[in-house]
Amino acid sequence: MEHPVVHFEILGPDGPALQQYYTELFGWRIDADNPANYGMVTPVSPGIGGGVSPSQDGKPFLTFYVHTDDLQASLDKAVSLGGTKVMDPTDIPGGPSIAMFTDPQGNTVGLVKGM
Repeated sequence: MEHPVVHFEILGPDGPALQQYYTELFGWRIDADNPANYGMVTPVSPGIGGGVSPSQDGKPFLTFYVHTDDLQASLDKAVSLGGTKVMDPTDIPGGPSIAMFTDPQGNTVGLVKGM
């Protein structure tokens, strides 16, 4: 697969409660020991890792991230096919670079480079 799904996010108004829920539901190991309380889900083969955390706007949010070598080119292609840009390519401090778009039916999809 040229552009694999490499990360997911589940965000909501009460991040610690979501982390507890998914830990109990699926036995996920979630480490939120960081200043942002971003809960990193430890991947287990054949699965991928992800994040379960508080949302910045207090609203629920679910998405997945697709790896690409060129964030801008992938974002431009998504828009040319009817998607809408949500976030320009952005460097995450200490992490990868990401961008986001919505598909023509309103689903939010993330793009990631350097993960």
